[in-house]
Amino acid sequence: MKLLVALALLLGFAASPVLANECPTLQAQIDKAFRKRAGKMAASVKVLAREAWALHKAGKHDEAGTKYAEAAKKGGLELKHAQ
Repeated sequence: MKLLVALALLLGFAASPVLANECPTLQAQIDKAFRKRAGKMAASVKVLAREAWALHKAGKHDEAGTKYAEAAKKGGLELKHAQ
C-alpha cells in the first residue's frame, strides 16, 4: 500500500512540470490569435487568459489549463496541446 501511495505521489510530481511548461504555450496561442482583435468577445477571451496566467504563476496548472480551455472555447480557438 505504501508503495502505491509513493508511486502515485511520484507520478503526480512528474506530471506537474509538463503542465507547467504547457501554460506558456497555451498563453502564446491565445495572445497570437487575439492580440489585434477588439470587441466584447475578444476582451472576454483576454481576461480569461490573464486569469489563467495568474493561476499558472500561482502553481495551479490544472486550473490554468481549464481556464485556457474556457478562453479558447469562448473565442472559437482550438488550442494545440503538448503531446
